[in-house]
Amino acid sequence: MHKKKEELSAYEMLTARSHFLAVQGSGKKWISKSLILQIKENDLGIIRVGYTVTKRVDKSAVKRNRIKRRLRAAAVDGLMSQAKTGYDYILVGRRETLTKDYKDIVGDLKWSLKRLDLLNKKA
Repeated sequence: MHKKKEELSAYEMLTARSHFLAVQGSGKKWISKSLILQIKENDLGIIRVGYTVTKRVDKSAVKRNRIKRRLRAAAVDGLMSQAKTGYDYILVGRRETLTKDYKDIVGDLKWSLKRLDLLNKKA
């Protein structure tokens, strides 16, 4: 779960609210037990990733930040090597993300990618 800075910077981060709203408005998402994956095709040909954990998940900022860290690490393990390029991905944290085993979170991410037909054939 501990990734190097170089691995985390291998993709572009979505930070602008307009990008999040564009992905959310595209209508493609898949809900698993530990996360929600929202996707939208981009014209850049690269992977861009954003993370969201709302106060509805947990009031504690410490717990929300821990969920975001787990999602970031799962994105490096699940998205970078196995997801199709040319898409924007938003990972939405859920309550189960905090307590679920890390391997299960990565498994849920891969399962969501497969359901959305975004898993690389070589992975």
